Amino acid sequence: MTKRSKRVSIAIVGAAAFTLAGCEEEKVDAAAFPDLQSCLADAERGGMYSEQECETAFDAAQTLHVESAPRYDSLEVCEEQHGEGACGSEEAATQGGSGGIFMPLLAGYLIGNMMSNRAGMAAAQPLYKTKDGRFTNAARSSTYSTNRGAAKLSTSQFTRPSTTIGKTPMTRATAASRGGFGRAGGSRGFGG
Repeated sequence: MTKRSKRVSIAIVGAAAFTLAGCEEEKVDAAAFPDLQSCLADAERGGMYSEQECETAFDAAQTLHVESAPRYDSLEVCEEQHGEGACGSEEAATQGGSGGIFMPLLAGYLIGNMMSNRAGMAAAQPLYKTKDGRFTNAARSSTYSTNRGAAKLSTSQFTRPSTTIGKTPMTRATAASRGGFGRAGGSRGFGG
């Protein structure tokens, strides 16, 4: 009876360890750049990403920006959330949207080494300024102290955000009820 109990205990401990390991979120090498030129300059110096990867990720971030950037009913509400001078019209950002809807300007982008580009995962994310001078991704899953640097990030930082195209833009009241844009998730920094 003792031998069987030891085997069962070992099996339970092994299963528990496997389950805990399965709960750990996968981390990927990631980098943030304030603009395409910064990424291309880093690529020329032998950085983490090639020029092609920089361009592809920037294009993906721009596409997500147009599809998923927060939209506000006035410039004032947008600037309350993102800071003065950090917003523009949807019309200018999308070359055809509404001039009465405002979006934050793209303040950089994240690139992640997504080894298996799973459904719902993007290899890039747009970054937006927050009113406190930090940066956040379109999914609002994290805020970052800077829009430049490299770090290991969980794959959840690259979850494709919901589209905001055609949705009712946020008013001062709806932005306040949500705690403001970029207030969700944990704060992270990038190493240089």
